[in-house]
Amino acid sequence: MRVRGLNVVYATSQGDLPAVRDVDLDIEAEKITGIIGESGSGKSTLVMALLNSVGKPGKIVSGSVLVPGVGDMLAIDRERQRKARGKELGLVFQAAQNSLNPLRRIGHQVLDLGRSHDVRDLRDLLRRARDLLTRLGMDADRVLTSYQHELSGGMRQRVGIMFALILDAKIVILDEATTALDMLSQASVLEIVRNLHKERGLTTILVTHDMGVVADMADRVVVMYGGEIVEEGPSELVLSQPAHPYTQGLVQAIPRISGDIDRAVPLQGLPADLKTYLEPGCPFYLRCPVAMPKCQTNRPKNVAVSADRKVACFKVTDHD
Repeated sequence: MRVRGLNVVYATSQGDLPAVRDVDLDIEAEKITGIIGESGSGKSTLVMALLNSVGKPGKIVSGSVLVPGVGDMLAIDRERQRKARGKELGLVFQAAQNSLNPLRRIGHQVLDLGRSHDVRDLRDLLRRARDLLTRLGMDADRVLTSYQHELSGGMRQRVGIMFALILDAKIVILDEATTALDMLSQASVLEIVRNLHKERGLTTILVTHDMGVVADMADRVVVMYGGEIVEEGPSELVLSQPAHPYTQGLVQAIPRISGDIDRAVPLQGLPADLKTYLEPGCPFYLRCPVAMPKCQTNRPKNVAVSADRKVACFKVTDHD
């Protein structure tokens, strides 16, 4: 997936809020890409824009999202977009119940999905649903005959993963997909996602605020703050040697199981708000421990600092 010049705004009483600003991003085929950042950093808005599914009062104002076999998701007609969602692009919502019809049994929703995408063998589709649900550690027959309110939050989240994979989508986006699960269930589901990723040759995007999940799962990591990408690169390198002050703050804030608990240092200040988004300088300026005067009036670009790493920080990129 190739994203260029992507801009998304939300209409507010004080004007348009730039929720995603000038994003250029290449999602590598058959890799797991983690997108991390605090709540409100623009992660979920970005992935909804990749599907051209930003809801009101949001609006995509510019950019392109090129998907192999589909074209530009922001330029093709609505029917082609609808067909691409599910068939080429699978999404697991942050709140699983948002993607389930409360008036239809899960099995009926599987059939509805198949009919809407012109699947001829609906029996085979149900068989695939049973196989996926079983692999996700569930009683498939019980789930398929249940309504969403008869399932726990964790079960609904696993059902969401099944729906994202059932049409054999090659690009799968998981938006905080393990939020509703306890620690053991989370580990189990992530292991299943990892295995399915390898077996099917998927291109997987993990949206999360859990640094442990990214460290364990992702090949590459993209760090977002204030609607912008501030750092990206191989996950092992970015998490072990963070270059941007925000990434450094995120890593330093991770609590350790052993050792001195005071080593976990919380990020100072508050996440970006409306005023921060509209300021001309770096969105992290007010919280940055190494901010320079130019950071208040100039916005750094996310530029390459090595062959496979980019950083948006004057402290890193300026060598004058």
